[in-house]
Amino acid sequence: QLGTSAITHGTQQDLILNPGVYSVDPNEDSFDASKWKYSYYCRVYDLYNFPNIGGVLLTIENSQNDLNNPSCLINRTGIGSELRFENSTVSPNSSLTILSGSLQQNQTYQFMVILENKINSSIQVKGYLLVRIVDFTPPLIVLGCVISSLCSPNGEFQLVNPTTQLSLFTLCIGTCTNIENIYWNIYQSSSVNSTQWTLFNQIHSYENIWFFGINTSKITITNDLFINNSQINLWKFEVVYTFLSTTSTSSLNFIRNQSPYNGSCSIFPLNGTITTVFTISCSNWIDVNGIKDYSLYIWTNDISKQILIAFSSISSFQVRFPAGINETSFINVIVHIRNLENCITQVNLTSVYVRIDSESIDDLINDLQNSSNLITNNSIIQLLSSQNTNVVGQILISISQQLNMMNNQYLNEALSNGIPLATISV
Repeated sequence: QLGTSAITHGTQQDLILNPGVYSVDPNEDSFDASKWKYSYYCRVYDLYNFPNIGGVLLTIENSQNDLNNPSCLINRTGIGSELRFENSTVSPNSSLTILSGSLQQNQTYQFMVILENKINSSIQVKGYLLVRIVDFTPPLIVLGCVISSLCSPNGEFQLVNPTTQLSLFTLCIGTCTNIENIYWNIYQSSSVNSTQWTLFNQIHSYENIWFFGINTSKITITNDLFINNSQINLWKFEVVYTFLSTTSTSSLNFIRNQSPYNGSCSIFPLNGTITTVFTISCSNWIDVNGIKDYSLYIWTNDISKQILIAFSSISSFQVRFPAGINETSFINVIVHIRNLENCITQVNLTSVYVRIDSESIDDLINDLQNSSNLITNNSIIQLLSSQNTNVVGQILISISQQLNMMNNQYLNEALSNGIPLATISV
């Protein structure tokens, strides 16, 4: 849930990197630190690359020198005086402490940790953190996504879905009394190869429109920011805590998640009744993350009141629609194509004409009222017994809609014949 990209840290504070505690394994209920090997690397950010010899990276404790890319540590006196590995028995090196005074103040460092699975060395993951060293002792501010599934890690960044809103929260760790102010800065960039960020200076212009909570510990950003700035690939959200005698910052960097593209979807036939089988066919959708599923929504006269009718993991599937409720009986149809990182492309299909099937509804009511032995032969009962959640849901929506329409019709007839509404019960 926590995905902090950058923090402020005091030169006289120990810096603890603990991937053994804070990592997440999506394939397990909890992260088992003992199943992994840990390697730590550091570079002076924006000045040098990670130290290496012949392209082979040097871990932070390695005593060898790369003349072009110097070590982060000031004295290079080795394990114990500047570095200390924790949890050496159960999960060796799963936590690293960089002792106070080992890093130069007024400098920014980038740390990288590589986790390698002990059983399968081809399974590796990387984590990154930027640390700005200052000459005071600020509280630690950590930053994360309220809905962690919407912030999947992608190298030095988190993926952001431009079709959904983004909600971030912060936690203050340490002496966090006397907070005078909290405010957020937003930066943008167009190239992952550049460390230059440009301040997005319209945050106050869109306060309570695109941005909610810009002076609180939590902020919500609507998807309008990403939709109206589709040319921007990188975003940085920075929170600044101001205390009586110090400030502390933290930030989280995002890269735009490309939604599925270049495909199409169609529907056939274009008219029918509530028992007609309509086929939705989607093809040629491209996504580097892979397509996860397809969801089908309908609406009639108010697009804000969409109803989920079906979902499918395959690109061609069948549905049944309820009847249209206006004079034209047209249903508007929308398909959501979602990739494995939950980014969505929305496609509006051709509207379909769906008329009421009064005969089927009347047959169902008669069979239910008469407790007919032939009720299992009723076409609607057979569909409800299919154990297909999509089909059952679609039929129930159609039946409830039809019964509500019949109920309203009977009420209107009763009122037109002078029967008081208060005497009518259903």
